[in-house]
Amino acid sequence: MVGAGKAAAAMAQVVDERWTGPLSGLVVTRYGHGLPCERVEVVEAGHPLPDTAGAEAAARMLRLVGGLTADDLVLALFSGGGSALITLPAPGLAISDLRQVNGQLLKSGAAIGDINCVRKHLSAISGGRLGVACFPARVVTFLISDVPGNDPAVIASGPTVADPTTFAEARAVAARYGLHFPAAVNHHLRQAVDETPKPGDHRLRRTQTIMLTTPDEALTAAASRAQAAGLGTITLGADLEGESRELAERHATMVREIQGRRPAGAPPTVLLSGGETTVTVRGAGRGGRNTEYLLALGLALEAAAGAGVFALAADTDGVDGTQECAGAFLGPDTMPRAAAAGLNPRSFLEANDSHAFFRELGDLVITGPTRTNVNDFRAVLIT
Repeated sequence: MVGAGKAAAAMAQVVDERWTGPLSGLVVTRYGHGLPCERVEVVEAGHPLPDTAGAEAAARMLRLVGGLTADDLVLALFSGGGSALITLPAPGLAISDLRQVNGQLLKSGAAIGDINCVRKHLSAISGGRLGVACFPARVVTFLISDVPGNDPAVIASGPTVADPTTFAEARAVAARYGLHFPAAVNHHLRQAVDETPKPGDHRLRRTQTIMLTTPDEALTAAASRAQAAGLGTITLGADLEGESRELAERHATMVREIQGRRPAGAPPTVLLSGGETTVTVRGAGRGGRNTEYLLALGLALEAAAGAGVFALAADTDGVDGTQECAGAFLGPDTMPRAAAAGLNPRSFLEANDSHAFFRELGDLVITGPTRTNVNDFRAVLIT
């Protein structure tokens, strides 16, 4: 067994408990997300910025699958977070180079597909390279999706599946977002001497991919619970992307439209959505994307429109970006309490410091590690 991601330890523990045949292997998860397994080693490493613990574990993983035969079976368990957790620099690059790249990408506002396109082309294990290393063994990959569209090649940067993206596309991402990578990284991207394995590569012909769960299923479950509680539901999709504050403004417009046409006595309505928004970081605050969404929503709903509106935005893995919180709550009293406390919400938003804003109000949602990851979850209740 091999694997990586915020859900990797929980996935591995289930297999470890239930697999009746011989079993060995290694999975990597975020610090604080580990669980005990008897036959499989669980390593904790850095996320969202990679570290040497993750790089060393990734190198060991490649050695473990090296030399397998056609009679061997590899169970590969991947979930969101795997890209950073097994960041293994390609030849000529260092982990410090990849930390700089990841840091720039995460602050750039780039979509996850673009981010992982670059990551795969700087890696010795992502973008199908782990799958190639397993050949000729059979590989069965189990995935928990945290990406819009549930593309196996994007989840954890697709270590065991073919990669349709190219070095040219990775260079285009850097140019589009005005990123300035270390010289060694730019040289590697220009040389493009070791392209990722593409669809149809014979070394991946014995691979199979099984999707265990997706963000869509999480929203369906939430809608069922809401309907059972007598609420009207509107599901906006599990694949919403774009700037957090811009999405919040669009949702505020929807709220006002619903408020304007609701008949007297109608049951409350909840807007449900998922996906992965982005934050183009220009300030010196601590983020993250869910709290920024809520702060922007609160500002857009100030005064009469905010009456009777409650909202939750959180990351299902329990970590909003790099913070100790999953997200936060917003209610009709949020902005009045902020004013009473002398907090200027607009200043916090412009500084990308929404975490501090909700922390000061005591409205952060702190779950601890959930050991799963089906991306962000947003619920806006209109009473």
